[in-house]
Amino acid sequence: MENYKELIKSFTKEDYISNKVNLHIHSKYSDGDAEFLELIEQAKNKNYKYISITDHNTPQGHIDHKDPIVIPGVEFDVWYKYIFLHLLGYGIDTNYENLKKFYAKNKKETEADIIRIFAKRNLKELINEIHNAGGIAVLAHPACCWALNMDKFIRELISMGLDGIEVYYPYPRWRKYIKFSTPEDIEKIANKYHLIKTGGTDCHSKYL
Repeated sequence: MENYKELIKSFTKEDYISNKVNLHIHSKYSDGDAEFLELIEQAKNKNYKYISITDHNTPQGHIDHKDPIVIPGVEFDVWYKYIFLHLLGYGIDTNYENLKKFYAKNKKETEADIIRIFAKRNLKELINEIHNAGGIAVLAHPACCWALNMDKFIRELISMGLDGIEVYYPYPRWRKYIKFSTPEDIEKIANKYHLIKTGGTDCHSKYL
């Protein structure tokens, strides 16, 4: 298996902001509007170096389709104390047996917000199994987490094995209104704790 951790660590801020790398995309396997293969084709046409299609709670797209430009990824819904968060698992072995219990049992668990918010996943156990599956655990769009003390929140996640934070991303949909920290705050925290910094558009639309 490719060392995705070292690959992702090699990506720079310029890679993300210049649209050479996009590690947060959704397809029709969850609540996106585009077919998995359409997204791959678009990425190649736009000269992306790498993308990750991170459908909610399911790796099925990566099981069905493989391409060198695509880093395997899943975006998991999970609670930590009073905070609902999205955890990105990158570079995982999608067939790793112990991770399967964290996957969606039906299509609604990949797309319906009202169902996904009642997720029962244990965060520490999930991070452990992402690691056991050869992957890394990254906190998605952290500025949108309802954490009153972001630094303390991140420290607690690090104690459970968090590898990185999504730093370079826009604020689509409701996220432009819900911001408990600024992107600048998040980047400072990532630097402070030497976390892997990732980025992506959280694209749900038909086109990248």
